[in-house]
Amino acid sequence: MRTEIPSEPALSPDHPTDPERPSALAPLRYPIFRAVWIASLGSNFGGLIQAVGASWMMTSITDSADMVALVQASTTLPIMLLSLVAGALADNLDRRRMMLAAQAFMLTVSITLAVFTWAGLVTPWLLLLFTFLIGCGTAFNGPAWQASVGEMVPRKDLAGAIMLNSMGFNMARSVGPAVGGLIVAAAGAAAAFAVNAVSYVGLVTVLLRWKPDYPPRLLPRETLGVAMSAGVRYVAMSPSIGAVLLRGLVFGFAASAIPALMPLVARELIGGGPLVYGLLFGAFGVGAVTGAFSRGPLRAAMSAEMMVRLSCITFGLAAVTVGLSPVLWLTMPALMVTGAGWVLALSSFNVTVQMSAPRWVVARALSIYQMATFGGMAAGSWGWGLIAEGHGVAMALYVSALVQLACALIGLRVPLPASEHLNLDPLRPWKEPETTVPILGRSGPVVVTIDYVIHKEDVLDFLAAMSERRRIRRRDGARHWTLARDLADPEKWVERYQTPTWLDYVRHNQRITQADAEITERIRTLHKGAEPPQVHRMIERQTGSIPAGRAPHPHPRELHEPLTDPTRSS
Repeated sequence: MRTEIPSEPALSPDHPTDPERPSALAPLRYPIFRAVWIASLGSNFGGLIQAVGASWMMTSITDSADMVALVQASTTLPIMLLSLVAGALADNLDRRRMMLAAQAFMLTVSITLAVFTWAGLVTPWLLLLFTFLIGCGTAFNGPAWQASVGEMVPRKDLAGAIMLNSMGFNMARSVGPAVGGLIVAAAGAAAAFAVNAVSYVGLVTVLLRWKPDYPPRLLPRETLGVAMSAGVRYVAMSPSIGAVLLRGLVFGFAASAIPALMPLVARELIGGGPLVYGLLFGAFGVGAVTGAFSRGPLRAAMSAEMMVRLSCITFGLAAVTVGLSPVLWLTMPALMVTGAGWVLALSSFNVTVQMSAPRWVVARALSIYQMATFGGMAAGSWGWGLIAEGHGVAMALYVSALVQLACALIGLRVPLPASEHLNLDPLRPWKEPETTVPILGRSGPVVVTIDYVIHKEDVLDFLAAMSERRRIRRRDGARHWTLARDLADPEKWVERYQTPTWLDYVRHNQRITQADAEITERIRTLHKGAEPPQVHRMIERQTGSIPAGRAPHPHPRELHEPLTDPTRSS
């Protein structure tokens, strides 16, 4: 089963096309995208069939409402736990190979699950283990896939690719659950699991044949720990992404009540079987497709924040309707409304994250966003199951509606930022400065000071600008940032920061974006010296480590070892 990642493939922040108005079918002109899209459609179709099989099988082997809800939680929890690792790997390794490994792993797990089910060996906890493992594969596949679409289509067609991928998943969701219900009713859950296993084959075949042309890597790869910490630091120092994380967490927590409790809605509120469950899931999918098609006109008429508030309110009202309704003809339209709200809210969150992160960290930013959203979904799935166990399915849906209202109200204090105007291209090609002292990429710590001359009347403006400069420096990897004023010359100010190594200093400067240029230009305008601000680059040295009577000399390797592979940055 492929759980829907609440985001579409990564949109390059420097994309010149408005991401809110994607082109129609243009990306299908490109053979590799067309092949992957068709294969993914089949794979998503199989995954949704398995979702029906797993959820309904749990209702047949246990009477516990919280165990039924945990099927959804067991699939989303790995995405919360592993997304950051997956994002760091996707930003640093071969994404095609990552996707192949994830798909092969999920194929193996799905085959094993089908065999165990046919043999009658599946228990509630074993079923949760299998769905958890499939969720692990989804967690590693998602960031690599999202970041790879920009390598399949040119930048002008990325917005269209986003729409097509969202539409493809929701097309599968509108039909797959109903078909899954028929398969489970006719042949049992094992058959649904077998169909899902077969659905992986097409995508694996396409990925094996794809030979992407990756640009040369000018700097060594970051280690996993460094890459993860850089992603966390960037998100933590980006207020716009932080707002999305909060809203995604609350929305995911509330919205998870619908997919988590849908088997119980079918069985207890309507009195149906697996076919009814499939129809309910299909209605949710039809609503999601409708939401995907309506997003463009809605976005043209309102801001992303207003669209999210509208989605939260309508989702909550529809959840109340589902809880009150004892008949299929009323529950299905309500679920269509929840499906539309699901897609509209999550796509708005996703676009905001993509437009707020440059390419070097976009997979990690999306991964952290997924951790927050899927963390909310995992906690919500478990929590709604507990409420349903103790107070009934309808009460759990009513409470989830109240949380959706709270998500809309949070937008009054923490609205989504308008980030479409940001240009996150690199500011300019940065030339690594020549140094008289021989230096290695691993040499450090590197200390940088920048001297400014600021007139008295400009001090307040300068301090405000340097506050934003501090955020940008720390976001891009600088440490121990300080600003000092010369006591003998009150117009002289010194900015100071460190990086752990010279390689980190190079990376820090290559991460400066066009959007950062405004604050840089503002500071330069305030500088009133005869020369531009003077930059001093120094390497920190410990005197206690120098043997007595000997001057420090570089190791012979320091005179010859290159910083980059295969060439130095320019």
